[in-house]
Amino acid sequence: MKRTCLMTTLVIGTIVALGRGDFPSAARAEEGPAVKIDAAKIGAPISKYIYGQFIEHLGRCIYGGIWSEMLEDRKFFMPVGDKGSPWKSLGPADAVAMDAAEPFVGKHSPKIAAPGGIVQGELGLVRAKPYVGRIWLAGDPEAAPVRVSLVWGDGPNDRQTVTVATLGRDYAKTPLAFTAGADTDRGRLEIAAEGRGALHVGTVSLMPADNIQGMRPDTLVLLKELDAPIYRWPGGNFVSGYDWRDGIGDPDRRPPRKNPAWKGIEHNDFGIDEFITFCRTIETEPLVVVNSGQGTVEQAVEELQYANAPADAPMGQLRAKNGHGEPYRVAWWGIGNEMYGDWQLGHVPLDEYIKKHNRYAEAMRAVDPAVKLVAVGAAGPWSEGMMQHCAEHMDAVSEHFYCGDKPDLLAHVRQIPDNVRGKAEAHRAYRKRFASLSGKNIPIAMDEWNYWHDGPHVYGELGIQYRLKDALGIAAGLNEFARQSDIIAMANYAQTVNVIGCIDTTKTAAGFATTGLVLKLYRQQFGTLPVRVETELPLDVAAAWTADRKTLTVAVVNPTPDERNLPLALDGARLTGPGHCWRIAGGDPMAINEPGKPPKVSIETSDADVPQGRLTVAPYSVTLFAWPAEAK
Repeated sequence: MKRTCLMTTLVIGTIVALGRGDFPSAARAEEGPAVKIDAAKIGAPISKYIYGQFIEHLGRCIYGGIWSEMLEDRKFFMPVGDKGSPWKSLGPADAVAMDAAEPFVGKHSPKIAAPGGIVQGELGLVRAKPYVGRIWLAGDPEAAPVRVSLVWGDGPNDRQTVTVATLGRDYAKTPLAFTAGADTDRGRLEIAAEGRGALHVGTVSLMPADNIQGMRPDTLVLLKELDAPIYRWPGGNFVSGYDWRDGIGDPDRRPPRKNPAWKGIEHNDFGIDEFITFCRTIETEPLVVVNSGQGTVEQAVEELQYANAPADAPMGQLRAKNGHGEPYRVAWWGIGNEMYGDWQLGHVPLDEYIKKHNRYAEAMRAVDPAVKLVAVGAAGPWSEGMMQHCAEHMDAVSEHFYCGDKPDLLAHVRQIPDNVRGKAEAHRAYRKRFASLSGKNIPIAMDEWNYWHDGPHVYGELGIQYRLKDALGIAAGLNEFARQSDIIAMANYAQTVNVIGCIDTTKTAAGFATTGLVLKLYRQQFGTLPVRVETELPLDVAAAWTADRKTLTVAVVNPTPDERNLPLALDGARLTGPGHCWRIAGGDPMAINEPGKPPKVSIETSDADVPQGRLTVAPYSVTLFAWPAEAK
C-alpha cells in the first residue's frame, strides 16, 4: 500500500447514475437540488464484493487488533533490554544474555542467571477476567523454582503466580492461567528464577481466556456486523517480502522476523491456516495474495497446493499434518501487490513484470484451473501494458487509491467518488482501445481504497482516527461504486482494524470508527440493482432495488452544514407504504468515535413515511431510506 491520490477535476454539476431519506423537516430547512429517480432504468447488479476488506501485517491490524496475543516480541527477536524491546531485566541487567548457540526459535533465546528474571509491562488487564498462556522453559535443575506472575499493582497481593517447580535440560511447555485482580493498562508479566544456575526461556504467550481460536472476541463481534464478503491478505507491501512457509506449523516454532515492509516484528503467529480459520469464523471468503516481489513462482504454486490440494497430495499432507485435513478451496488469488512502485520489494520494469505475471498465472492455473486471478494494475502506462499483454492471464485487475485531508469539506468528500470514477473511466477507455480486450470482461478489483491522513497515530502505526467528514466521503464512494457497477466487481477497504481502519481497538476494547458505520450500513441495507438518479452537487444520491425488486433503497450524502429539503420525482416505481430510515449524522464534521467510550457518531434508526414529493436530510449526514415498492 502506498498513499496516492488520483487528481481529478471536480465538476459542480449533475450526478447521473444507474445505481439519496425521512426525518421531520426543520423550520429552517434549506431548499436542496431536485432528485429524480427512474426505477425502471436498472444497471448492472452491484457486486457484493465491493464491500470487501483488506488486512495486512502492519501495525496493529492483526497483532493487537484481530489477534488476541497480549505480549510483544513473545519469541525474543530483540535482545532483552535493548532499545525497542518490550522485555526488561528483573534485577541486574547483566544477569540476562541472549544465547545464540542453541536457540529455541529464531536467532537467540534469553539465558538468565538465577536468581533473576525478565518482565514485560504495559499490559491491559480487566478485573476478574481470566487469562491463559504457555511458556517454554529449560535450564539447570537448581535454577528452579521459576515463578511466572501476572501483576496488576504494586502491592504484595497484586499478583497471581504459576510456579514451575522443576527444570530439565530440554525445553518443556507449561500452561499458564491467571485471573486479573484489577483493571489496568499497566499490568506486567514477570518470569523469575529463584534458585541458582541458568534458566533458558524459549517462548511465552498470554491471551484472554475468551479468545476464539486465538482471535479477539470483541473485534470478531464487530467484524461479523460489518459482514464483509471477502478479505484480502496478507498484503500489501508486506507480501513482497513474506515467505508464507514461515507461518505454518507449531506457532511457537515459527521464526520471528523483522517486518519486511513496515515497522516492528512479524511474529508469524497468523499464517495461512489462521487466516482461513479467521475467514470461516466470520463467514467470509479469502483472497490470498502471493509474493511476486522477492518470492518465486515455485513458492506461489506450493502455497496454492497447500491451500487447495487433497490431503493425499504432498502439500495437502503437510496441511493435514498441521491439523487441517480438508482442502481450503480458496478461489480468489492475487498475484503481487503494487509491483509498479519503486517502494515495492522486488520491483522490476513493466516489460519484465508482464512476463513474470504470466509465468505465475500459467503455473497456478496448471495446478488449479478454477482459481480466479487478480493482476496488479495502476491506471496509466502500467495498467495499459498489463491489459495489452496479460489479458489472457487474469480474471480481474487491481487498482488502488488513497486520499489525504482537504480543509474544504465538499472537496474532501468528493475525492473518493472522483477517484472511483476516474479508475472506471480509464478501464472503459482500455476496452475500446486494446484488441487484447475484445470480447473479454476483465473488471476492476479496487482492492485498496480509503482516506490516509497524516494525523496522530492513536492506534499504533498508521492508526489514525476517522472523522464524520471521512464517513461522508466513504458513503459517497459507495454511491459511486453503485454507479460504476458494470466495471467494478470488487473493492477492499484498507485496512479493516486500527491501520487506517474502520474498526479501532485499545488493549481491552473495540469499536466502530465513523467509516465502519457507513460500510456496515450499506452492506446491510442498500440494494443491489442500481437505478438511474439525477441530482446536483453538493449532494450525492444513489438508489437501488433490492434483489427481489420489492424494496427501493435511496442513499443521500449531505456534506453541508444545512438541513436540506429535496424535491423528489420518482418514475418507474410506486412506493406502497411506510419504510425505514437509517441516519449517520452530527453537528461537527470532525467528530470521532473512540473504543470503550460512548460513540459521538452512530447509526440512528427511525420509521420513514412515504415522501410527499420531498426528502429532508440532516446536516453533515448519510441517510439511507428503504420503502416497500412495486415497479410500474
